[in-house]
Amino acid sequence: MPTADAKPRLHLPRPLLLLLIPFLSLLLLYSYSSSPPPPAAVDVAVPLSPTPPSPHIRMRRAGFRSYEDYLRHQLNKTLDPRLRRVWATRDWHRKVDAFARAFAALRDDGQLLSNASRALCVGARLGQEVAALRLVGVRDAVGIDLAPAPPLVVKGDFHAQPFANDTFDFEFSNVFDHALYPDRFVAEIERTLRPGGVAVLHVAVHRRGDKYSANDLLDVQGLVGLFRRSEVVRISKVDAFGLDTEVILRKKRSSP
Repeated sequence: MPTADAKPRLHLPRPLLLLLIPFLSLLLLYSYSSSPPPPAAVDVAVPLSPTPPSPHIRMRRAGFRSYEDYLRHQLNKTLDPRLRRVWATRDWHRKVDAFARAFAALRDDGQLLSNASRALCVGARLGQEVAALRLVGVRDAVGIDLAPAPPLVVKGDFHAQPFANDTFDFEFSNVFDHALYPDRFVAEIERTLRPGGVAVLHVAVHRRGDKYSANDLLDVQGLVGLFRRSEVVRISKVDAFGLDTEVILRKKRSSP
């Protein structure tokens, strides 16, 4: 029985908490200066070294003199105050709703995603994908991006994920075109996925990306071929914010 001087606790319904998240994220953008922080804020060291050439992927790294240049370029978009306002307000509910429908379909499949899955969204910006996963019942979901966006997104470089091997049951990303090293991007997904875990990627094929894209995917086999430790579950067409192809893969339970 509570004592007479016990203070009442405020319990907000989970949907209301998700509605408040974009406004919290909007406040966070004012904690950043108008110019991006130095790339050293990302606690990884990735050398500027060539990626094995592929006839299916066109690289666009000519303008980067160093990996730090690449990080600065990506952070210009990630920390742009105007874009962050759009992501946190006008785009928020539209994207959360669309991602929630996509994740609910994967969950309803019965073998790709479940409410018990531990999930990661790679390159999640403010975390609409993470909010969508939690909305459909996947409570153990988090995102990574170069700039954190609490409470949904932690700081992390997708070329060197800050997680141990075999951590996640499910990983989602729609930023493959931003990878300076597509092979490392994929290798990190496979490293942090548990055996039997599922990776879902939304990509654009035969379409040139924006000025922040580091590669153009000319054929979906350019992506599939990088997954050395996984098998294709399904490749299908989607209409996902300018991306047209969904690739679903499952990490093999044992190495060959």
